[in-house]
Amino acid sequence: MIAILLAFAVYAVVLSVALGRAGHRTQTRLQPRAAHTGSIVRVLIVGATGGTGRELLRQALERGYAVSALVRDPSELGVTHPQLSVVRGDVLDAATVDAAVRGQDAVVSALGHRRFFGPTRILSDGTRHIVRAMQAHGVRRFVCETSLGIGDSAGRMGVYYTFFVIPVILPFYYWDKVRQERVIASSDLDWVVVRPGVLTNTQLRGRVRHGLRIGSVVRTVRISRADVAAFMLDQLTSHTYLHTAVGVCR
Repeated sequence: MIAILLAFAVYAVVLSVALGRAGHRTQTRLQPRAAHTGSIVRVLIVGATGGTGRELLRQALERGYAVSALVRDPSELGVTHPQLSVVRGDVLDAATVDAAVRGQDAVVSALGHRRFFGPTRILSDGTRHIVRAMQAHGVRRFVCETSLGIGDSAGRMGVYYTFFVIPVILPFYYWDKVRQERVIASSDLDWVVVRPGVLTNTQLRGRVRHGLRIGSVVRTVRISRADVAAFMLDQLTSHTYLHTAVGVCR
C-alpha cells in the first residue's frame, strides 16, 4: 500500500513539473506593453453558456458593450437584451468562428467542457480557430480564461488539486489547457490569459489578488466566477498584463 501511494505521489509531482515546463511562462518583471490603440465597443464572448461565460455576458452588457455570444444552442442562453446578438455556431467549426469574429473589437473566451476522462483538444483547437479568425479580421484584443496549475503557476492550486484532482480527474483537460495557452502566446495578438483558482458561485466581491505568483502550494485557492468575469473584462482596456498569464484568486 505504501509503495502504491509513493508511486502515485511521484506521478503527481512529475505531472505537475511537466505541466509547469510545458505551459506558458512569463517574465518575472512586468512592464506595460505596447498595444494597438482603438476603442472597444463590440465584444464576442465564447463559452457564454458556462458559469464564467454567463457572468461575462451579464457584466459586459451592464458595462454597455455591444455583445455577441457564440453558442451551439441559443436556447441554453436564456438571455435577451437590446445590445446582445446570439450567434449559433461551434468553436470547433472554423467557418462559424470566422463569421462570429468578423466585425468585433475584442474576443473574451471562457471556453470549457466536461469531457474529462480521455484525450481532448477541444480547448486548443477551438482557441486556434479563434486566434486565426482574429488575425484574419484584424481583431486585436483577446482575453482568455484558463487555470492556475500550469506553466509558471504549476503546483499553485494547493495540495488537494496537485495530488488528486489534476492527476486523477483532469490530466487530459490540463494538458489541453497547456496547448491552449501556447496557441495564444505564439500569436501576435494583444492577449491576456487569466488563470483563476477553483471557481465558485459566490457573489461578486470586487476585490481579487492578481499577479504572477498567485496561489498556494498548500491550501486550495478559490475565486468566484463573478470576480473572474469582472477581472477579465477589465483586461479589455488595461495594458498591465498584456502578453501575460496572470493568476487570480480571492
